[in-house]
Amino acid sequence: MRIVHGVRGWLVARWELSLVVAISLGITGCSTTPAALQPSDQANRSAVSETRPASIKKADSSAGAASDRDEFFDPFAKSEEPSDGEYDPWESFNSTMFEFNRKADRFVLKPAAQGYNLLVPDAVQIGVSNFFYNLRFVPRFVNNVFQGKVTGAGMETGRFLVNSTLGAGGFLDIATRMNLRTPEEDTGQTLGYYGVPPGPYLVLPLLPPLTLRDGVGYLADIFLDPINWLVLPLIEIQGVPSAIAHKNRTTTSVIQLGRRVGEITNDRALNLEKFQGVEEATLDLYAAVRNAYLQKRAKAIRE
Repeated sequence: MRIVHGVRGWLVARWELSLVVAISLGITGCSTTPAALQPSDQANRSAVSETRPASIKKADSSAGAASDRDEFFDPFAKSEEPSDGEYDPWESFNSTMFEFNRKADRFVLKPAAQGYNLLVPDAVQIGVSNFFYNLRFVPRFVNNVFQGKVTGAGMETGRFLVNSTLGAGGFLDIATRMNLRTPEEDTGQTLGYYGVPPGPYLVLPLLPPLTLRDGVGYLADIFLDPINWLVLPLIEIQGVPSAIAHKNRTTTSVIQLGRRVGEITNDRALNLEKFQGVEEATLDLYAAVRNAYLQKRAKAIRE
């Protein structure tokens, strides 16, 4: 595909893409907890007894409808990934970045999520999470196809159609109630499926835990998402129209950033009580988070 506007336009596009990606993806990594829950079933929330504390009700409703990808992993268990999957040659640097991200979460992201949680009802938070998850249908569908998972691709298509129509644009997870469930697939898993090793473990400022393979995969998923070149264009392709004109780069960047900040704050609010007390109870939190992340990714690839 040919990028328009010549070398100067391409350099500007690369700078803006890098800025939005670094900020939008990175804020997620400020939290020391694993990834946020997949959208929950609101019916499960309404069934919880009103006599229980609000924090317990919120945790139960989120965990009860989470997918297999969000099941708990013992951070101290031996990973089933081959030994080179825990390759961490940059541990000194990673540990420093991990502590920086912990402080960013403690002093910025968590307080923002707590304020958001006071203002936004739990049911709305779940609906917002459902909506954003539904928007990311295309990368999940494409990676199912790349891995030859025809059933998974069909399930993703069914989920998208049902939730986009009966689910009010994705705010309600009707598909889960209809038992339309399938593991989430991404490009990092696809690379692992075809034998690409994970490479070194890596922690960067304001970014989630990664391996080199998953970092490449995450960037690839951005390019696979048509919203990023048909609606809010970060990628300019000659002859391909977009809802916002390519020349309006600032507008696109502001909307993309606001979208990601809103999604991340919402997800952090949903998980405020998820691992409360883990930091105080864990002697080596860095190793625990690394082990849990690598276990989760290894299991996702095996599935």
